[in-house]
Amino acid sequence: MPLPRHPGRVRVALLAESFLPHMNGVTGSVLHVLRRLAADGHETLVIAPRSGEVGADLHGARAELLRSVPLPNYPEVRVVFARAARLAAILREFRPDVVHLASPFVLGWQGVAAADALGVPSVAVYQTDVVAYAEKYGMPRVAAAVGRHVARLHRRATLTLAPSAASMRQLEELGVDRLRRWGRGVDTRLFTPERRSDAWRSRVAPGHTLIGYVGRLAPEKQVADLAALADLPGTRLIVVGDGPSRVPLERALPEAIFTGHLSGPALAEAIASFDVFVHPGESETFGQTIQEALASGVPVVATGVGGPVDLVRSSVDGWLYRPGDLRDLRERVADLVGDDGKRRAFAAAARDSVRDRSWDAVCRQLVGHYEEARMLRPIDDALLQRAATWPRRPAVGVAPPAGAHGG
Repeated sequence: MPLPRHPGRVRVALLAESFLPHMNGVTGSVLHVLRRLAADGHETLVIAPRSGEVGADLHGARAELLRSVPLPNYPEVRVVFARAARLAAILREFRPDVVHLASPFVLGWQGVAAADALGVPSVAVYQTDVVAYAEKYGMPRVAAAVGRHVARLHRRATLTLAPSAASMRQLEELGVDRLRRWGRGVDTRLFTPERRSDAWRSRVAPGHTLIGYVGRLAPEKQVADLAALADLPGTRLIVVGDGPSRVPLERALPEAIFTGHLSGPALAEAIASFDVFVHPGESETFGQTIQEALASGVPVVATGVGGPVDLVRSSVDGWLYRPGDLRDLRERVADLVGDDGKRRAFAAAARDSVRDRSWDAVCRQLVGHYEEARMLRPIDDALLQRAATWPRRPAVGVAPPAGAHGG
């Protein structure tokens, strides 16, 4: 039997499109949210795909891991085909105050339907630009259908949280309303300049200026663009991460050092030990690894589109280069590689830029969005009830009421 409610605390059901043991931006964000919510006394439930053993600390959250199948060409991504009725039964037993949809798509669609069936507010967190991914994989017709699905899903949610100005504009163009800006935090205790290691640098590429990339190795990340940096004198390219494109990337970047996937202190040590951080992907809604590099005191060179525009201050803590212009990418990196004083100045500004972006602060904002969704849900229900009784053919000169949110 569910526990009685405690004043000032909320029960949050988090539906994650991907989860442990596969670690990515969505999983990492969910784990940080679980930790912070638990610290503040809130109760949590995670509903996610089952894809292996979950060894990490879920901070007291109950977990409902559902049967899933991997995508044929991308086994790290798994799809849950759970009926809304099944999800509704799980939610009914937990009695959430709000349903948090983490990067919703397939499971998220069923989740918002289940939340509607129970009259529970839903907060959809836009985190993955699946439309751009479909385009990168050469499926323009699929991309159009994906865009329509994303629009329907987010219009149906009580509230949508977008991480950047670019993603806000993208969702507005899809006709999504009830948008709020909500970024992501960074662990400034883990990612810090103090992690920089001369021993790590000497072991990996002694005597070189290190240019680093961290992220998934997949077509949409455009890691192959880093070939433009391959022969910069005195440098070595370090690629941290794994994914379906690793083998072709190792062929395309024969001089680069591929470390594979790193996490925790090992990842923090690697990032802090870079001299310049590069991020070529043009379909990022945010850019969490950029934040981690900035927190580590490493200047960033990133493409000037999407989420990175909100994170990198050109000529202050890094450079934004013209999207698709690999000559500009090379010149921006060369500018930092060749100027030790500028790198040090950019590094100091980089660390300072993230001082107020702790996960604690970000999650306090999130709880505020939960409360707003709880206030909005009764309004939506009233509008829907009113719309259901409105004449199908209103008299001339009489307009029907504004459509209930989620239309």
